[in-house]
Amino acid sequence: MSPRSASVNEELRRRSRERLLGATVELVAERGYEATTLADIADRAGTARGLVSYYFPGKRRLLQSAVHRLMHLELAAALERPPRARDGRERLARAIDTVLGLAQDRPLLMRTHMAGILQEDGFLQCPDQQRLAHLLRDTMARYGSADPESDYRLLRALLMGAVVAVLLPGAPMPVERLRAELFRRYGLDWELGVPPGPAPREGFDTPAR
Repeated sequence: MSPRSASVNEELRRRSRERLLGATVELVAERGYEATTLADIADRAGTARGLVSYYFPGKRRLLQSAVHRLMHLELAAALERPPRARDGRERLARAIDTVLGLAQDRPLLMRTHMAGILQEDGFLQCPDQQRLAHLLRDTMARYGSADPESDYRLLRALLMGAVVAVLLPGAPMPVERLRAELFRRYGLDWELGVPPGPAPREGFDTPAR
């Protein structure tokens, strides 16, 4: 049997890495962070235990990469959903709805992710995070930002704050209210994206841009 080519080996490594990231999301969402071991993740992914340590320097880094990959895939799918979002305002609305939707649909996973970002190692700028950042930066550019990089960073901070507000134990904020505030800030019509219901009862008047 002839040896595998470099491109085949690279593709196998990519698939193994993605299986590990997918298994991490599944297990942490099911069991929580502490109850999920690296051996569990390797077993779920169908890979050798040593591959986890080869690709990722620890469980916390693995989880951040896994959640960033999930967010990137969800956002990419939302932007490509027919009719494809080309207008910057529609893209921004879908981005906000995607992140708020993840907080609502996967609370344990997203709460664990946010807690990890606040640990000493902090925010991890891995390839998966960079792909997510590219989509958000491009969204701000299409929205009409004169400084997409700075405005992307502000959007990221606002979305992180909204996720914390949704997940805050004992005092969660309604998704509809947070969405309304974000849409007001960016002058977006409530009907853009995927509205979670009718506009809040106090009304929804978008500011002039």
